[in-house]
Amino acid sequence: MSQIIQISNTLKQLLRQQQLTYKDIANQLGMSEANIKRIFSSNSFTLERLEQICGLINMNLSDLFLIAQKQNQQLTELTIEQEKELVSDSQLFLVAVCVRDAWTFNEIIEHYQIESLQCIQLMAKLDKLKMIQLLPDNHYKLLIAQDFRWIKNGPLERFMEKDVISKFIASTFDAPNSFRFYLRGTYSQSSIDIIQRKLNQLTKEAAVLNQDDAALPLESREHIGLLLAMRPWELSLFKDMRRWK
Repeated sequence: MSQIIQISNTLKQLLRQQQLTYKDIANQLGMSEANIKRIFSSNSFTLERLEQICGLINMNLSDLFLIAQKQNQQLTELTIEQEKELVSDSQLFLVAVCVRDAWTFNEIIEHYQIESLQCIQLMAKLDKLKMIQLLPDNHYKLLIAQDFRWIKNGPLERFMEKDVISKFIASTFDAPNSFRFYLRGTYSQSSIDIIQRKLNQLTKEAAVLNQDDAALPLESREHIGLLLAMRPWELSLFKDMRRWK
């Protein structure tokens, strides 16, 4: 990821935590909302404009650059201990998912049956687990990457296989914004490498989009599950008809 994109993403997250919308920024800078959206979508910031926007959240440029640098070093994989903590406490798991999606403290307690004190305690636990860094007034800085991966055969993967993926796949996939597609084939290793590379790229792009959309009001976003899978496999129906087993 380029440095300007990383800085832009960091700024969006900070603005989101302060509950500042593009419209708010435009009003305070005497610009149109369309212009602000264009600047963020094209990452066409001047230093002067960056400084002005940072001023809206009482931050200087050096602070922004430092936070962006640290976020570029976010965790891409949790430890076994971190994963165990998450799957052992459903409320902690819920809050971890919410902060990963840049929900504010108030949005969490308004949408879920978690009291204010409980949420503070859960976020403090995530801070202790080094998944977030707590900031004043129940703000936080995310320390895990958007596209972090589960440990292979670890607690999170086992939980997902047992309690999540089977329920996800069981849907009819006929609701709006739903999509299901199965493709099989007989591929060379070079073609398999290309498919894997494209799937990895899609996961990264989806993670970036999730981070970008964190700047939008919560009511403008929707919970979406995306499952990508590929493995050597043949239908048992076909396998039973082989001449050689």
